[in-house]
Amino acid sequence: MPKHNIDPNNWVKLYSDYLFNYTITRVNDREIAQDLISETFLAGLKSMKNFKGEASERTWLISILKRKIIDYYRKINSNKGKAEVRMGYINSDEAEGDWLEERVSDPFDKTAEDTLENTELGDAIYDCLEKLPVKQADVFKKKTILNYDTETICNELNITASNLWVIIHRARTALADCMDNSWFN
Repeated sequence: MPKHNIDPNNWVKLYSDYLFNYTITRVNDREIAQDLISETFLAGLKSMKNFKGEASERTWLISILKRKIIDYYRKINSNKGKAEVRMGYINSDEAEGDWLEERVSDPFDKTAEDTLENTELGDAIYDCLEKLPVKQADVFKKKTILNYDTETICNELNITASNLWVIIHRARTALADCMDNSWFN
């Protein structure tokens, strides 16, 4: 098998602008883009012996870069929820504050009134469900509340998928009308 010549000494001069333009549109951060390109060049150096010449040098480097970008997003997405962004502010009295702590309501800080309202809303929904025809209520509960998949419901009730969606549409419409009359008025 013939050896294919590649010249890493010219990569920066020949390809860095192209790789940068490609990367910046995908990560939208100059520093991260530059890091990813550096990692690409390093990976290219390490795997030069694997270059078969089936594509151009630039195409080969882009394929390495694509994997680096994918790895970057995998890494930041695996840490989602572990980081917390805090924003400071200065109020009219020029005192510093923490926007996150002071301006965002705590979703777990429920008052007795909130709890009562949620209970009443749940009761109203179940009352409206009881007013639906049995099959509509059954299909709606299985699909929307119990999260059964479409195929399971269709097999169990011997209906087609399109029939299922018609039944769900009718159930939603009837529930909306019922809730409009019993809860919102």
